[in-house]
Amino acid sequence: MSKKFIVETSARHVHLTAEDFATLFGEGKELTVKKMLSQPGQFASEERITVVGPKKELTGVLILGPFRPATQVELSATDARTIGVTAPIRESGDVAGTGSCKLVGPCGEIEISEGVIIAKRHIHLTPEDAAEMGVKDKDVVWVKLDTNGRKAILGDVVCRVSEKYAAAMHIDTDESNAISATPDLMGEIVTVD
Repeated sequence: MSKKFIVETSARHVHLTAEDFATLFGEGKELTVKKMLSQPGQFASEERITVVGPKKELTGVLILGPFRPATQVELSATDARTIGVTAPIRESGDVAGTGSCKLVGPCGEIEISEGVIIAKRHIHLTPEDAAEMGVKDKDVVWVKLDTNGRKAILGDVVCRVSEKYAAAMHIDTDESNAISATPDLMGEIVTVD
């Protein structure tokens, strides 16, 4: 279990269905790749939207591609409280019974009755990486992070294993700020629950 992996900060973002994107940006419009992400085939787009809650709104929220089967908004706990949305901690894609909000784009808006979450901290691993680290898909682990002045061990980290992944841990901006994460931060699994 000694192999280390990059720890990345996942800022607020939205995953959209193709249909919801068309409503927000107009028929025939496509997502424009701005930057490829660490996970193969995933990218940050040029397009941005506004996420509206009962109290406030967040403008310029990033859309990640490609399109997904369900629209999902991933916020930090601070973001959710700020706009007045109840957002449970969930794994990406597990949106049943989660928070609601309005999404506003340049050509339209939609109300989602569920889909707002605080993403559960997780590690993407290939099957080879997982075997080397002694973990399997859905294992929950503790990860040691050696930051300057704010070393931490984070629990409740879900291992997500697939040939489609590249080794990387994702934490949200609240978690990143709490440990003073840097772009070159590496993590190491110290124990499995």
